[in-house]
Amino acid sequence: MTIDFIDVQAPEPGEWQQVSPGILWLRMPLPFELDHINLYLLEDNDRATGKKGYALIDTGIGVSKTQQLWDSLLSKLDVPLTKIIVTHMHPDHIGMAGYLVDKFRAPLYMSHSEYFVGRAMSAGSRGASDWQDDEYLVRCGMSPEYVASASEKRKTNKGVGQVIRPIPVHHERLQEGDELTIGEHQWRVMIGRGHSPEHVCLFNPATKVLISGDHVLPIITPNIGVYSTEPNANALKMYLDTLPQFKALPSGALVLPSHKQPFIGLHKRVDELIEHHYEHLANLKAFCAQGKTIKECLPVLFKRELNEHNMFFAIAEALAHLNYLYFDNQVSRDTNQDGHYVFTLMENDLANRAIS
Repeated sequence: MTIDFIDVQAPEPGEWQQVSPGILWLRMPLPFELDHINLYLLEDNDRATGKKGYALIDTGIGVSKTQQLWDSLLSKLDVPLTKIIVTHMHPDHIGMAGYLVDKFRAPLYMSHSEYFVGRAMSAGSRGASDWQDDEYLVRCGMSPEYVASASEKRKTNKGVGQVIRPIPVHHERLQEGDELTIGEHQWRVMIGRGHSPEHVCLFNPATKVLISGDHVLPIITPNIGVYSTEPNANALKMYLDTLPQFKALPSGALVLPSHKQPFIGLHKRVDELIEHHYEHLANLKAFCAQGKTIKECLPVLFKRELNEHNMFFAIAEALAHLNYLYFDNQVSRDTNQDGHYVFTLMENDLANRAIS
């Protein structure tokens, strides 16, 4: 099995490329190291007029540059958007949903959890105390200086709400196994978890096209993190539990991901993602033969130097892997005198390692 990328040039911002009959591929820029998001337009019919339109998958980050690109692109398409479908609540996916829903008076389709987590996330803390955010960073083994700096930045940071246009007060719920009609086709809803609470993927059995969002990505792996909002989450288990279902789809399915290039080779990529995380788990177990903090574990998972932006996601990813081992009784978790979590390989595993 191989992974083969389609021979279609990635579209420039504000342009499109056809990737399959009735499906247009768009790209919008992101102000991050991962500098783009893929969006897709699927041929559909306008509910009111019956005329041609497009259902949109994901929307881009909610900033003025993205709005300008959308306005330019829509003027060239000169057809309405009929449905706004958001795979999950991260700002690069939901950011412009409110603007586009209002512009076309089109329905917003999301899973229940993603919709309400998105609403809560964009609203911010609304004055709630942030001591639990500080405690989370301490538990992760971060220095007092780091924790103090992060706390100070939270006071002036407006949060992700500044890059998410107001989320509509109405949504159409997507659930596992639902059939969503888009144009002449039926798309089956598949739910992935771990990267986000209830991530929507869409599969068309007739054309063998999978819109995978961030759940299955080529080249890179989606961030599987545990954050201060739910520090005892077992996000990695949820992710690994919802990956194998995609191997029941045809191996030759065309996969349309949210980042990088569309590809064929779904089964191999699912195997690679699973193997990647189990390799990390094995390496962490070995490293924790003597107790380690979350911060001390970072070099095991990340070989590159981490900047401030990456550090936020890195400690969340490390905690996700260590929580997996902890809840599977492979490591113990204690708290040292500094308030840091310390993870240690369980004695039975230590004995097995000594015998081997």
